[in-house]
Formats: sequence, C-alpha cells, structure tokens
Amino acid sequence: MSEVKLAAQTRTEFGKGAARRIRREHQVPGVLYGHGTAPVHLTLPGHELLLALRTPNVLISLDIEGRTELAIPKSVQRDAVKGFLEHVDLLLVKRGEKVAVEVPVQTEGELAPGNFLLEHVLNALPVEAEATHIPESVTVSVAGLEAGASIHAKDVVLPSGVSLAVDEDAVVIQVLAAQVEEAPAESAEGETSEA
Repeated sequence: MSEVKLAAQTRTEFGKGAARRIRREHQVPGVLYGHGTAPVHLTLPGHELLLALRTPNVLISLDIEGRTELAIPKSVQRDAVKGFLEHVDLLLVKRGEKVAVEVPVQTEGELAPGNFLLEHVLNALPVEAEATHIPESVTVSVAGLEAGASIHAKDVVLPSGVSLAVDEDAVVIQVLAAQVEEAPAESAEGETSEA
C-alpha cells in the first residue's frame, strides 16, 4: 500500500463562498475526523490530492502545520460535469489499527468457450485490514467458468491480516448465459397485407 505525504493547513472560514475561494486557488476543502476528536477543517493541495486519490484506499500522511497525522479517504465529492475535487472527508487512523474499507475486485483468466457474460455483483469487496496494510485490490480467477457458476466472498483469497467485512456467502462474481435475440420471422400474412 502506498503512503502519500501532503501538507495541509487548518481553515477557519466555512460555507460556499469560502469553499469557492479555496477551489479558485487550486486547493480542496476537507475535514479530518475520527477517534472521538473534534473535526479539523483543512485546506489541501488540489493537484497532489487528485493524484493521491487515484490509488484506492490510499494512506495519506498529513503535515498539518507541523503535526503529522495518518488518514484514509472516506468520502470524496467531485464536480459532476468537470470531475474536479470539491470536498474530501478524511478518516484519522493509527498504525496497527484495523479499518473497514472496500477493495476493488479484479478478474483474471478466460471463461469457458461459449456465449457467456461475466457479471460483477460486487465491484468492491468490503474487508477489514490494518490501516497501513490495505491491499490495493483483490484478484479472482474466472478461468474455465461456465453459465451458472458464481464466486462467493469466502472463495476470494485475501492477503494475510485481511478479513471479510461482508457475509461470506455474498456473491461477488457470477457467470450468465448471454441472451441471443433471434431475428423476427416475417409471416406470410404480413407480406400480403403490405402488397
């Protein structure tokens, strides 16, 4: 798991106007909370934060005016049209502490020959992991699977120290038979009525 260092400043101005001013300066407003502490309102560097958030469940080492805190992104708000960051909620974590996160599910291998579709029922698997050892993703083999086959959460191989945070019988991936549409056959009556 990657750890990214970001410098952050505390902020005292709140509301839409203050948030717009922060964004105009290519920064992102955010909140750091957790462990029963009062929320800390922050201003974070926009470009560096955007790059950091490309890694799922990235561990962020925040330098808040000389004080270092570890955090993971809990909620990220983006502009619906342009995609830039509008706000981020960060959860305070400690080394060795277990946190509940969702890890992306990736597949490998080829399905059995035939007309099959692979459906990701869960695109991300809820797990519990140590905050400093969150896996970037989990990989599931679909080699040779046919229609009707499914992979459950208990079938996913997790790295050591990581446990499921979802029912072990939850379906993660299933294989479906593709529906083939047949071309409608023209009836003899339809042809005579057109003539």
